[in-house]
Amino acid sequence: MPLGGRASAGNLPYELTSFVGRRREIAEVRRLLSVSRLVTLTGVGGVGKTRLALRVAADSSRVFDDGVWLVGLGELPDPDAVVDAVLSALNVREGRGGPPQALLVEYLTARKVLLVLDNCEHLVDQVANLAIALLRACPELRILATSREPLGIGGEAVLRVPPLTMPEPDQRSTAGGGLGHYEAVNLFAERAASLVPGFAVTEDNQDVVAAICRRLDGLPLAIELAAVRLRAMSVEQLLQRLTNRFGLLTSGSRGAPARQQTLQWCIDWSHELCTPAERELWGRLAVFSGSFELDAVEGICTDPVAAEQVVDLVGSLIDKSILIRDVDATGAVRYRMLETLRDYGTERLQETGEFGSLLRRHRDWYEQVVLRAESDWVSSRQVAWIVRLDAEQPNILAALQFCLIGPSEADAGVRMAAALYPYWRVRGRLREGMRWLAQLLAVQDGAPSVERIRALYVLSVLSGLHGDPEASALYAERGGAVAERLGDRTAAALMDDATGHHALITGDYATACECFESSIAVFRQDGNLLYLIWSLLGLATASDAAGNRTRSEECRREVVALTESRGESVYRGWALWGLGVASWERGEHSPAKKLIAQVLQLARSGDDRISFGGCLEVLSWIAVEEGAPRRAATLMGAAEALAETVGVPSTMYPNLTAVHERVEQTARRAIGDRAFEVEFRRGIGMRFEDAAAYALDENDRVGVSAGSDPSSLTRRELQVAELVAEGLTNKAIADRLVISQRTAQGHVEHILAKLGFTSRTQIAAWIIEQRQGRQS
Repeated sequence: MPLGGRASAGNLPYELTSFVGRRREIAEVRRLLSVSRLVTLTGVGGVGKTRLALRVAADSSRVFDDGVWLVGLGELPDPDAVVDAVLSALNVREGRGGPPQALLVEYLTARKVLLVLDNCEHLVDQVANLAIALLRACPELRILATSREPLGIGGEAVLRVPPLTMPEPDQRSTAGGGLGHYEAVNLFAERAASLVPGFAVTEDNQDVVAAICRRLDGLPLAIELAAVRLRAMSVEQLLQRLTNRFGLLTSGSRGAPARQQTLQWCIDWSHELCTPAERELWGRLAVFSGSFELDAVEGICTDPVAAEQVVDLVGSLIDKSILIRDVDATGAVRYRMLETLRDYGTERLQETGEFGSLLRRHRDWYEQVVLRAESDWVSSRQVAWIVRLDAEQPNILAALQFCLIGPSEADAGVRMAAALYPYWRVRGRLREGMRWLAQLLAVQDGAPSVERIRALYVLSVLSGLHGDPEASALYAERGGAVAERLGDRTAAALMDDATGHHALITGDYATACECFESSIAVFRQDGNLLYLIWSLLGLATASDAAGNRTRSEECRREVVALTESRGESVYRGWALWGLGVASWERGEHSPAKKLIAQVLQLARSGDDRISFGGCLEVLSWIAVEEGAPRRAATLMGAAEALAETVGVPSTMYPNLTAVHERVEQTARRAIGDRAFEVEFRRGIGMRFEDAAAYALDENDRVGVSAGSDPSSLTRRELQVAELVAEGLTNKAIADRLVISQRTAQGHVEHILAKLGFTSRTQIAAWIIEQRQGRQS
């Protein structure tokens, strides 16, 4: 289960170990959040700031109708990318013009959200400036930050997270193990018992355990690392070694705070307990950002002669709590290090003199990952590659950052960025791709090359999709000039394709068709499947806009044939969507629905939300013509909500805006503006999973289905639902009905569960509909 033991809106991670103590801190943070819109948890590294923040966030999730969202900043290499990191965490994807901060403000303005900004210490100025802008513009927003120092802005409430509670040095424990109310002792006991079956704090060892916790200053990270050693020694031996190491540490950096000395000692000590091979690998693993897979460790961090030892060494580092083992959604095993341990490993690595060479090997490895993904894109492994690239984003961005150090490295970065185009496109990360390509091309020496042409092609297309036709034209012109100098026919055809996309977004459909036909001829002759599909899809859209439906369908059917035989999903979905629209335009509703249903399944399997939103739009048109205007309004609402998330309107293709407006007006005339708005708001409130099930008719009781039965609610629950519709909080409902706030919250949760809803907004919309039904 997620943190808090309940599925909820947001992206909080799953708890892998028990949460111990912190009752007072949890209560205080929740109190601060009730009176301040920005709360920052500060303290020494390893004291548990992140874990405390996640626990409070999970416990508070019911209060925030639009979710609790974690934004990890510890691995962010670029200070200018803070806004992008928040947008990415919220799944707000680019596609519209305007500054990214304005897009974020627009998205959050009307939403009740808790943002958890984690590990801000290296980005304090940027995070502080963003927090000021968001809090001023978004009245329902709360921010919970973790940092080694406060953000230092007005209205900030700061809580310094203390070490876990522990017995005083002169305090004698009572018989029967009377230390259970000390958090540090409880944490040590729980972690030790998980590592050494049968371990318990007893009357015989409790004084030693108390001394260990005191020697570790109650720091959670230090306690967890120390508990691992019980696999090899007794608690008495552990205490003795701690005593010796403290003596060595206090003779070191006297100017550092005592707690930093303690944590530094704990990591030093864990490092010395590793074998030389384990120490070497620990240092080399610091080259990774975020999580990584075993093959990356073998390819980057080991010499060929030592490769056979990698599995054993990785296992040893997991046992010693240096590495954490995770399993992703596909079942693949990945590893990561706590930031404190990664920083320590970086220091050790820099002492060896091989840091620069390892960074280059890291870059070379992830360049090959990206290039393999592109070459394998039109295949049955496409969805797996999308998931893999999602997981590898921190490492890919770190590799791209390395390529900015100079012209000698920039060529590899340009290759990587251009190869990421299919991924950036399906994930809606248009601005991210544009930013990296512009930076890398600026660093590159500018010599004509196929790689430079590909980069200019991607920049041109992304700029056009992002709503900047001038930039699109500029990059297409530059790429064409380079291609002419180079004399490469494939490169020239690629720039014809770019020119076609520019003509398409500017409404010059005849030119677009001409350019795409030219590029298709070359790509077909060269056998370049990926480029051929891109041009076929472009020609299909341009031909459709130009009124040549026959040519449009020919292109789309060819794309379906090329992709279906290879098990590809994304481009097949785009082509089927166009065929579904064509069927609808001919009045063939049943074939159109079947085609769109296929696209929905493909889009859901690959989390292609841009395509999914387009499908919801078409299904709403079909629903109106089949006499189901309420369903159409709900689908339009769900499409609109999805468009806000991905940053691309569901009517992004030529001529579709007019269709949308016409169908919407038909639905409004059929059921009235008020009823339409009720159903539309229902769709807005749908989660992605609910919208998918609703659109595919997979569940008769989807979160906002029209058939929610009032008889399923008790009389008291109906009263509570009416008060929710009036906009009352749980506290206000409790005061009105003379019940406890906890009871009011329980009634609201029962209503949500019984009606299959996910937000109070949906309850309010449902109540309005029930009132209308009674009036009619």
